[in-house]
Amino acid sequence: MIYLDGNSLGRLPLAAQARLADAVTREWGDRLIRGWNEGWIDLPARVGGKIAGLIGAQPDEVLVADSTSVNLYKLALAALHAQHGRHTIITDDLNFPSDLYILQGICRQMGPDYRVQVVASPDGIHGPLAGLAQAIDDDTALVTLSHTTFKSSYTYDLTAVTHLAHQHGALVLWDFSHSAGALPIGLNAAGADLAVGCTYKYLNGGPGAPAFLYVRRDLQETLPNPIAGWMGQRRAFDFGLEYEPAPGLARFLSGTPSVLGLTAVECGVDLLLEAGLDRLRAKSVRQSEYLIGLWAARLEPLGFTLNSPRAAARRGSHISLGHPDGWRIAQAYIQEMHVLPDFRRPDNIRLGLTPLYTTFGEIDTAVARLRTVVEEKLYEKYSGEITAVT
Repeated sequence: MIYLDGNSLGRLPLAAQARLADAVTREWGDRLIRGWNEGWIDLPARVGGKIAGLIGAQPDEVLVADSTSVNLYKLALAALHAQHGRHTIITDDLNFPSDLYILQGICRQMGPDYRVQVVASPDGIHGPLAGLAQAIDDDTALVTLSHTTFKSSYTYDLTAVTHLAHQHGALVLWDFSHSAGALPIGLNAAGADLAVGCTYKYLNGGPGAPAFLYVRRDLQETLPNPIAGWMGQRRAFDFGLEYEPAPGLARFLSGTPSVLGLTAVECGVDLLLEAGLDRLRAKSVRQSEYLIGLWAARLEPLGFTLNSPRAAARRGSHISLGHPDGWRIAQAYIQEMHVLPDFRRPDNIRLGLTPLYTTFGEIDTAVARLRTVVEEKLYEKYSGEITAVT
């Protein structure tokens, strides 16, 4: 089986098997409640500090907690409360739809003066830089985008977009779900304000693993956490009846941390730190260029389109190939060719290249098997009805 779905769920690190077994049998099984004072309570900040090394931030600027959606809600709403007199959130139509749902809900919560403005991509592949420049103005409270877009793999220039927003006094909130662990990210160098991201893709944290959030150090004392929970309280175990936010980033904690989830995430992050993002990115670029070359030679003549940017600097670590029968082809690919991609409407067969474990030989074989599916019309026996999880 060839696994090309690392941009939706990374593989299980071998270290995580042993580490989780120990966490269950010894820490939970034997130490029980004592585990909180033996390292559990420190996990959000400790693992967050390690992720900071992958995204170009300081250790005290990143926490692991909750889900990407919850963290996006917390930081977006906090940003709006801090931007008095501004009412517009700017995003694009390449952003992950869940992000848009959350932003729309926040605007309904804030009142009729608030709105989300969605800027359209010129081609469904590349980010609308010109459109964003035109849309951002003095009423813009927040610009929020996926750094690497989930369908096409287009990757924004972090510094350029952040500077554009700051010129108009807007804050910027980035979603790194499809770029964290896949390419170097310079949050501090770009002057970025806020960010969120998941850990179950390129960070190999496991299904449903907790997410991370980033708040630039100078903003931590000025932004409120809209979900004020006991883990973000200054003295949580005093059990006082009035909320007093903890100093610094800790105020953005809310509920009890997911100990087993955080334990698994740490194993995946340690692997990435050992490998080095610069080396991983260099391999990722070589692999995506190799795959695009194979597409041009072997797949384009069969009706496949390249739905990702050609420029490596503007591309993440996955490649989307379009085909009118993409869904049925993907089913035959999985069931008969034993290649696991994923599918994104309307026609994208999305191939995740995870340089920690994807080999060039696997890419070559995967393309050969994709040709077989089409040339032998293996896909024609499969239904066009799309399943719940793609």
